Amino acid sequence: MFSEADIAALMLTLKLAGISTLVLILFGTPLAWWLAKSAWRFKFLIEALVALPLVLPPTVLGFYLLVAFSPQSSIGHLFESVVGQPLAFSFTGLVVGSVIYSLPFVIQPLQNAFIAVGRRPLEVAATLRASPSDRFFSVVVPLARPGFLSAAVLGFAHTLGEFGVVLMIGGNIPGETQVASIAIYEHVESMQLASAHWLSAALLLISFCLLVLVYAANPKARVLRL
Repeated sequence: MFSEADIAALMLTLKLAGISTLVLILFGTPLAWWLAKSAWRFKFLIEALVALPLVLPPTVLGFYLLVAFSPQSSIGHLFESVVGQPLAFSFTGLVVGSVIYSLPFVIQPLQNAFIAVGRRPLEVAATLRASPSDRFFSVVVPLARPGFLSAAVLGFAHTLGEFGVVLMIGGNIPGETQVASIAIYEHVESMQLASAHWLSAALLLISFCLLVLVYAANPKARVLRL
């Protein structure tokens, strides 16, 4: 059924997806709010940059991230000098790459949810002397809850199936950077089709359950509206 290496790869995948989703929600919420409310003339440039991973081949994105994470680059050199380990071919590098690769799957649902809230609830809250932070957390967040749920599920599920980006920047180090998608590819290459089947079925089941959870919690949620 599942070998110890397969279980380790699956657990590492879930850990990567969980951490990446948390980071995306924490740092993506302010960006999505700004995109939803900003009247800046050139806002479309930021929106295009956020959406770039949707059309960019994962290997291309992974290659440039690998170059940026290498010890020869300023980013990679600074990280290694501070942390004491390289950013490339590490779990931290996988998290950074996953956050960038899954960015549009979190930002766009949140942005759509914030736009749907409208101005009227905020104006009413302002007349009651609510501060901007109170308005956001007491009015916007509850009204945009379906958007948060959709963004979290999409970000998590998208990270589960990453292959090109994680392979480029993380390689295939068991217990460190070998996620389930890479383990499946390795099984197929070595003709271990039964092992590939079990891991693939596990990812399929997890992804399906996540989508069922969203639609059951909010039947009107447009989860795939990007």
